Amino acid sequence: MLSELMNLLRACFGPSSDRSAAGNIRGRQDGLLWYKDSGHHLNGEYSMSVVQANNLLEDQSQIESGSLSSDESGPFGTFVGVYDGHGGPETSRYICDHLFQHLKRFTSEQDSMSADVIRKAFQATEDGFLSIVRRQWSTNPQIAAVGSCCLVGVICNGTLYIANLGDSRAVLGRMVKATGDVIAIQLSTEHNVANESVRQELQSLHPEDSQIVVLKHNVWRVKGIIQISRSIGDVYLKKAEFNREPLYSKFRVREPFNKPILSSEPAISETQLKPDDQFIIFASDGLWEHLTNQEAVNIVHKHSQSGSARRLVKAALQIAAKKREMRYSDLKKIDRGVRRHFHDDITVVVVFLDSNLLFRASSTKSSSVSLRGGGVNNWLPNSLAPVPTPT
Repeated sequence: MLSELMNLLRACFGPSSDRSAAGNIRGRQDGLLWYKDSGHHLNGEYSMSVVQANNLLEDQSQIESGSLSSDESGPFGTFVGVYDGHGGPETSRYICDHLFQHLKRFTSEQDSMSADVIRKAFQATEDGFLSIVRRQWSTNPQIAAVGSCCLVGVICNGTLYIANLGDSRAVLGRMVKATGDVIAIQLSTEHNVANESVRQELQSLHPEDSQIVVLKHNVWRVKGIIQISRSIGDVYLKKAEFNREPLYSKFRVREPFNKPILSSEPAISETQLKPDDQFIIFASDGLWEHLTNQEAVNIVHKHSQSGSARRLVKAALQIAAKKREMRYSDLKKIDRGVRRHFHDDITVVVVFLDSNLLFRASSTKSSSVSLRGGGVNNWLPNSLAPVPTPT
């Protein structure tokens, strides 16, 4: 009797339940790959996909479309977030739970969308996670070494805001009318010390520290530990009070510091969207490790909109397999954890822009969209597959 009940629950609520059109609201599952091939947001369509490589999925993502304020009165638009965690999933999950809610609160207070609203939402999220670390320090000190990159896009009133911490990336596909080609335009600034400009920025901020950036095993790292210079979390590199035992010694900085080594200040840009702007690709660095901006844009442009994100993930995995002289079909058989030796967690959100909706939708109330990568908000402890939650 119990087994029959469990089978019924799986059929109703499990990842394979979207055999019908209505069941595809939350996406589909294929092993370690989750995808939603197509959905509608206020300004067009979107496509999402996530593939897990780590034992615990450290990438989180979301798309929210509708009112961007807490009183639901507008302005209206579309919010996209890609959060690439490291050291564990706690920070990326926290961002996914709180960042958009902070943004709605500050938008409501200012009655408009702006770079200042986004900056305040980032800071409130950073402060909130710091409070979690303070509360858990005595029982779970390693949470001080958990952090996340944070890439956000907001489309509102024909303006695209991009905010970024870390090395996830947003790329715009823009049509060239004369040729019919779509060119790639990178919209985000990456904070990775592999870039000389980022190393120079850190050195100028810390002139007293000749070891602020170290070349270790042929890889540039901040204090010989981490590659990114900005993040949410990573409190052990921002607050000296957490740079001590019982935090693992591999995370501790030997020299005392009196100002944050990493920053939580996002780089924010504003772009006035044009009719020739076709789509935006938001992705964690797991994708860009294998594909150039133009290669990714070409894949999206040369195929139908439906399934674009999954197509990009598959292209990256095929390249990852080829680099290791193996077949894609064999790579798919490798389980999480071991899979991390071949590729990172990869998250992709492709947002298509319909110029007929772009400027009208921001001032018009319509049905809202709220979806996270993986389909629901609850996760099994060690799997991409979401927990079935009967309602």
